[in-house]
Amino acid sequence: MQRFAQKIFIAPGLRTPFGRGGGALADHDAISLSVPLVQAMAAKARPDLFVWGTVIPSLGWSNIGREIWLDAKLDPTVPAFSAVLACSTSMIAAFAAAGMLGGSAELALVGGAEVMSSPPIGLKPASSKRIVKLFRTDPPAAVAALQALTADDLTLPVKGWANRITGRTMGDHMEETAHQWGIAREAQDDWALKSHQRAVAGWESGFFDDLVLPLPELARDANPRADTSAEKLAALKPVFDTSDKGSLTAGNSSPITDGAASLWVATEAGLGKLPEGTPYAELVDHEIAAVDHHVDGLLMAPSFAIPRLLARHGLRYEDVALWEIHEAFAAQVLANVAALEKPGWTRDHAGVDFDFGSFPRDRVNPNGGSVAIGHPFAATGARDLSQAVKELWDKPSGAWAIVSVCADGGHGTVSLLRRP
Repeated sequence: MQRFAQKIFIAPGLRTPFGRGGGALADHDAISLSVPLVQAMAAKARPDLFVWGTVIPSLGWSNIGREIWLDAKLDPTVPAFSAVLACSTSMIAAFAAAGMLGGSAELALVGGAEVMSSPPIGLKPASSKRIVKLFRTDPPAAVAALQALTADDLTLPVKGWANRITGRTMGDHMEETAHQWGIAREAQDDWALKSHQRAVAGWESGFFDDLVLPLPELARDANPRADTSAEKLAALKPVFDTSDKGSLTAGNSSPITDGAASLWVATEAGLGKLPEGTPYAELVDHEIAAVDHHVDGLLMAPSFAIPRLLARHGLRYEDVALWEIHEAFAAQVLANVAALEKPGWTRDHAGVDFDFGSFPRDRVNPNGGSVAIGHPFAATGARDLSQAVKELWDKPSGAWAIVSVCADGGHGTVSLLRRP
């Protein structure tokens, strides 16, 4: 099965180093952090289309893609627009660009940025309506009302950007899912430890050198910890459920992170515009799943999307040489894998009656994942895709890769890549 009318390819892009929340990149906003990255990418090739996203909204802009492109002082005749789907933002941007290529558009520059350290603060709807009305009828009273604002009038980024409908954080939801699936604290810590070890090894081996654009403030990722250990992770206290039932800690959850990431989406002709020797992979197919998070769990949609995507191509888990799975939490990866492995689950829940076999956990995130590297919401999809393409490039022709991202709202986006 061919998803697109013509072959579409993904090529790795640059990203900034990912900074710790409140750290070296905290003085940026999503635009200023993106500009040097986009300039560096545009110096490699002129895209025919620019698609960018950010998840944390700002009243300072509406189309961040165009704002970044023009602030970077690049060719104003290149169309630029924005995309957003929570943590899947830059992956959904890649899907959007892929569907628009053809004719005069052969190459798209895609990505996203998040400065989680500096979220904007806004008025709650009732306070906003009251003050706007006062400005129309009694401006001095409106000024006095502004001066009298309290924290109760403000929309603050408390509780880690909680889901609007439930009022609960991703971690709150994941604690519940971890309990439902029996994901033990020890298994979460073990996954987190391996993520840090692999990310540190990736930096030491030079894997990230041509994927990361050093910035004056930061030259390499700040989150991976070479000094962590099973003992140190086990000593951390749960941060979401602080009862004796809690298992998610700062060590086995993705940290608050600032960063931006990019990638190329191209037709065959578009690949010819990239520098010689650029790795690439065919974007054969993709799947977007949405679930009732009250029933199935807020971050469980990948376990619906992955089997649907693989079954369309007659692929078992063992046929996939590489898995890049976004680690919002170690428990989230383990719960989705547990669902994929559970007998009858993909049939009864994802509607796919297919024998997928055993899941190859040793093929997941060979150079670390979001628990270690960090998770700037809108940048994660582009980081995952770029990292996967480079990893897949070292495998034989015809090798398959799955790249999966879970997202708030009960969404999951999954890409199926193939090494040409």
